[in-house]
Amino acid sequence: MGKLTTHVLDTARGQPAAGVAWSLNRSDAPETVLNSGITNSDGRVDGPILEGSAFTCGTYELRFSIGDYFRQQDALLESPAFLDVVVIRFGISASDEHYHVPLLVSPFGYSTYRGS
Repeated sequence: MGKLTTHVLDTARGQPAAGVAWSLNRSDAPETVLNSGITNSDGRVDGPILEGSAFTCGTYELRFSIGDYFRQQDALLESPAFLDVVVIRFGISASDEHYHVPLLVSPFGYSTYRGS
């Protein structure tokens, strides 16, 4: 069976982003949270965030509360912050594969990719 994992790296500080609140939703039902949590000291989620029978093909959204994270780091942010909630909308087309969706972020930009 496939699974979904993620992690967050703070590229401004050159280290994992611990304490980032995140949530996972289906894009066709954004009000329904499938899973949520906080990244650990390594910027990762402890275990898969979607797996087993819940891991199905479709379009999903990972939402990361990046503005709150950078405020906790005492980053000098504009008001309002340039980035507050980063939303990554992605598709799962193979329910038997591992999808890893990392977020590399600074207060003024981010990138992502499909990892392994």
